[in-house]
Amino acid sequence: MNQFFESVTSFFSGGDQLPWCSRDIIAGCEKEVAETANGASDEAKGESIMRLSWALVHSRQPEDVNRGIAMLEASLANTNSPLQKREKIYLLAVGYYRNSDFSRSRMLLEQCLEIAPDWRQALTLKKAIEDRITKDGVIGMGISATAVGLIAGGIAATLMRRR
Repeated sequence: MNQFFESVTSFFSGGDQLPWCSRDIIAGCEKEVAETANGASDEAKGESIMRLSWALVHSRQPEDVNRGIAMLEASLANTNSPLQKREKIYLLAVGYYRNSDFSRSRMLLEQCLEIAPDWRQALTLKKAIEDRITKDGVIGMGISATAVGLIAGGIAATLMRRR
């Protein structure tokens, strides 16, 4: 019985397995980016910006997620390495997932999977998106069925009163 309630709770809460990131971690990453801006190698700067982007798209705050998306989109054009491109596209997919833009997130994950077809993180997020889309469809159908039922009940009640 307990498993039933856990599965229902998971269904309605959307229980994805993506980690969340706190404001403290974001602040630490921002400090690291500021420190590497003064004289660090381009590689060190890029790594610190990637860590900040990761933290931002995993934030609970929509403004942080949007900032992370903007940073990743701006840096994607300058990415030559397929591995770095895959990582940035995946983080963009996470950001769009957090913003509930599931179609864009799924499209980006398809790009990741073209680069690395067996990448478990991308496959897991893609499944979470498909589950979420299915869940949203089931809830939408339930709401529609309830509305139709209420309308039909109202019409039937009106007809019964007239007789």
